[in-house]
Amino acid sequence: MASILIWALSYYPRNVELSQNYSSLKESVIDDPLLSEADQEMKLTEIGKTEEAEKLEKSYIGQIGHLMEPVLSPLGFDWKIGVSILTGLAAKEIVVSTMGVLYQADPESDNGQEGLAQKLRDQVHTSGNRKGQQVFSPWVAIAFMLFILIYFPCVAVIAAIKKESNWKWATFTMFYTTVLAWMIAFIVNKTGNYFF
Repeated sequence: MASILIWALSYYPRNVELSQNYSSLKESVIDDPLLSEADQEMKLTEIGKTEEAEKLEKSYIGQIGHLMEPVLSPLGFDWKIGVSILTGLAAKEIVVSTMGVLYQADPESDNGQEGLAQKLRDQVHTSGNRKGQQVFSPWVAIAFMLFILIYFPCVAVIAAIKKESNWKWATFTMFYTTVLAWMIAFIVNKTGNYFF
């Protein structure tokens, strides 16, 4: 159920206003006689990834990520990290695949994981008081990993806690682990940036 919900939130709404007319861009690439077939395919793939990333940002889950940003920004996280954290509620291993989608990494390329790692290194904040600064500084990366390890266990674990005890313990587990993860990530990020 959680996977279906995350998919629906990331897929809808489909009729959003995009910053560019991607169909026209694709047609201009196809009609360009100076481009080889390989170059056309590469540019079309790049345009498609950009279009999907913008649709994802404007989807319901992207909007939720932007709503989460004020709570996560003291940790150095941006909206994309917020979306990754949110999708990790279904299963924590989904965090990495969500980041691959958000940061437009190509898993079928020869250097799929290296491509994602490079995209993460190149990512900069696009708004706020950190605009232009690197998102994944070493301390943000450590804080993010700790947050993922500690926060809200997956939905299956919450269901098991509820079945074995009651909703009170399941709810307590959800909030306690998430607050603990936030505090530890905050301390690590602020301490690391202050002293190093």
